[in-house]
Amino acid sequence: MQGGSSGIGYGLKYQARCISDVKADTDYTSFLTGTLSLKEENEVHLLRLSSGGSELICEGLFSHPNEIWDLASCPFDQRIFSTVFSTGESFGAAIWQIPELYGQLNSPQLERIASLDAHVDKINCVLWWPSGRCDKLVSIDEQNIFLWSLDCSKKSTEVLSKDSAGMLHSLSGGAWNPHDVNAVAATGESSVQFWDLRTMKKVNSIERAHVRGVDYNPKREHILITAEDESGIHVWDLRKAKAPVQELPGHTHWTWAVKCNPEYDGLILSAGTDSAVNLWFASASSSDDKTSESSVESPRQRVNLLLNSYTDYEDSVYGLAWSSREPWVFASLSYDGRVVIESVKPFLPRI
Repeated sequence: MQGGSSGIGYGLKYQARCISDVKADTDYTSFLTGTLSLKEENEVHLLRLSSGGSELICEGLFSHPNEIWDLASCPFDQRIFSTVFSTGESFGAAIWQIPELYGQLNSPQLERIASLDAHVDKINCVLWWPSGRCDKLVSIDEQNIFLWSLDCSKKSTEVLSKDSAGMLHSLSGGAWNPHDVNAVAATGESSVQFWDLRTMKKVNSIERAHVRGVDYNPKREHILITAEDESGIHVWDLRKAKAPVQELPGHTHWTWAVKCNPEYDGLILSAGTDSAVNLWFASASSSDDKTSESSVESPRQRVNLLLNSYTDYEDSVYGLAWSSREPWVFASLSYDGRVVIESVKPFLPRI
């Protein structure tokens, strides 16, 4: 099914590429997004969907000193989030806190709780502990993976461990396994690497070129989704990762981001530089625990399970976020600073 957009829009002042669900907000469906302007003062917007679901409201607008390249909301405190930023000359990362009375202040200022300042190479992303309250963070730069301890009360961070991916690997991002908190997947130009945080060593890898996005299926253990520049979207069973168990066509240009739904197994969002967001249903039935020995070696399935394509964008789409509170709702962010909220409820009966 091809279609435009019937969603709810909101325009940022500047270009942008990252948006995050505020998972810790159990009262509202809310998102955080940040801008990417080299010359102007950048902004973080706290957006909330109205109770009737018909309007996207800016609940907070905060100044941020630098270009925001990555943003992630803390899973246990709705006022805390991380950013990766660029000064134009170097990259850094910090943990921020939204002021408690931000709705009553004329010019609310973000409080910098701590900096992740041990990186020498270009830092790409910060990953929060997958669920629940924990003081652990992971950050990934082009060459290294760091495990941190965060103490919000003392406003401090400490490097617990780190290791290098090696000079031949250029890391770009990653995902923390919700089924195994000791496991992190890191993407690179030539592979997806799997790291054990207990030993801080790489334990496995999938050799793939130009993986731009990666996400674990939160409803099914061992299932990983990757988004790749030109070859689309791949579904992997990590117990037999020599080849993907499913291939989805992806986008007409580079496929940049992929997100698994937090509640509905097999429901996947993807975004790309073709100015589109695609909604897929990729059942992992071929990867069930009751897999026969013969099917382990069976060739991958190339399928087109496209439920809908949202095409009412004028620029590349880099940011995607499912709502954890209302898992049939997602937010997308195109590079021109346009946020769109959509509901996938009409497609749920099909799955």
